[in-house]
Amino acid sequence: MSAALLSRLGLAACNPGASDGGFGWSAPRDDASPKLRSFNPATGELLAEVSAATEADYITIMEAAAHTQRAWREVPAPRRGEAIRLIAAALRTHKDDLGALVSLETGKIRTEGLGEVQEMIDVADFAVGQSRMLYGLSMHSERPGHRMLEQWHPLGLVGIVTAFNFPVAVWAWNALLAAVCGNVSVWKPSPRTPLTALAVQRICNVTLAANGFPPVFQLFVDAGTTLAQRLVDDPRIALLSFTGSTEVGRHVAQRVAARLGRSLLELGGNNAVVVDESADLDAAIPSIVFGAVGTAGQRCTSTRRVICHRARLDELCARLVKAYRSVRIGDPLDPATLMGPLIDAAAVQRFEATVHLARQAGAQLLHGGRSLPAMKGHFVEPTLFLARNDADFVQQETFAPILWIVPCEDLAQGIALQNESRYGLSSAVFTRSLGSAELFLGAAGSDCGIANVNLGTSGAEIGGAFGGEKDTGGGRESGSDAWKGYMRRQTCTINGSGTIALAQGVRFDLD
Repeated sequence: MSAALLSRLGLAACNPGASDGGFGWSAPRDDASPKLRSFNPATGELLAEVSAATEADYITIMEAAAHTQRAWREVPAPRRGEAIRLIAAALRTHKDDLGALVSLETGKIRTEGLGEVQEMIDVADFAVGQSRMLYGLSMHSERPGHRMLEQWHPLGLVGIVTAFNFPVAVWAWNALLAAVCGNVSVWKPSPRTPLTALAVQRICNVTLAANGFPPVFQLFVDAGTTLAQRLVDDPRIALLSFTGSTEVGRHVAQRVAARLGRSLLELGGNNAVVVDESADLDAAIPSIVFGAVGTAGQRCTSTRRVICHRARLDELCARLVKAYRSVRIGDPLDPATLMGPLIDAAAVQRFEATVHLARQAGAQLLHGGRSLPAMKGHFVEPTLFLARNDADFVQQETFAPILWIVPCEDLAQGIALQNESRYGLSSAVFTRSLGSAELFLGAAGSDCGIANVNLGTSGAEIGGAFGGEKDTGGGRESGSDAWKGYMRRQTCTINGSGTIALAQGVRFDLD
């Protein structure tokens, strides 16, 4: 199946190398370039071997990107939007195959793989509309006969470093909006998911070339970190968007700041659902389970903690245990599967280590807790613990399907416990009380970038800006006015009076 799928996506004999007309891929090479091997985490099957980019490739790609951007910035924004509209159509055509490839390479279940491709399509549609709404402002001047305005110009080159768990959607959030804003992007995907990146790159740039548009998307696959570090430090990269761990993100931010560049950071999360005394558990349970189990707990928005009013604690625990027993683990491409594998053996080891720490510390195991070595691939059980919020293992982000249930006495304490996390990405409350909802959304409520009422922490829609606070990095992508992050603001004053007048009444008269 995988060979036929790669062939349909044009990847039967393609490797990333020197940019071929901006495609970011070239014919197989016989050189000694580093090799990446892409595996199916559900079976251990080798999907393909990919030749990684070399130093020479990086130089060629960056030169091509800079050359293209000088022409692209002059293209009218609605015309740039037309290019993205064509890409949306191409992605729709290839949605099934791309979704299958996402599932094969990441282990996401089939519906999540398709959902990620749909997210790309949705953000493309959003970007098309945005291309006609890059609005500036007009302002009144204090000087007679003067007019003031603000306008927006492209930044230039945008670097995009993405993680394995959303191998294509996060690129689309950045690259498609950046493109309608007049920028060219250079993408460094995760080395765990090179095939998905290559497939999307090829579809997009073949579509652009066929319709007379320049290659505004560039890509290189780095077998290590050398070229990624070079991208971070490259002064031609006006904005570096990084998705990954807080520890690496902090390093990226420091390096980009050292050259006075801009960074957009989407980092870790330790997201909580607060269950109020009045909560509707019929709505809360499926939302919590999907948030904790979806993508095998490998989303930045995965639900890590449930902070439950003590009056509802026993019922919540019993219902979650029952729901967890029904979670079907297995082949991500099987429509009956609800949870696929972790990404690799190291992720399984981190899961096992965290479970061991929790049990040693006296946390109460309610369900799961085991890895599943008898199954091919990197499978574990979805796991429930009753634990203390201040435990170190509760406060860390374990990228695995472990859910910590923490009791609270009232909503105010529940919000305080939620906010004790060093992360501030996504949060949710389940309540039937309007007052409780307003408290959660108010200035003294959730300190996260995303705050939901009566839905879970995972599953953001296009249109609302995505991102978080504190150690989540402060970035905002995908919706609202996020387009401004890919542009530079310019204030203009036009003097049509025929005389010179200084602001603030300053006089400077020459004889």
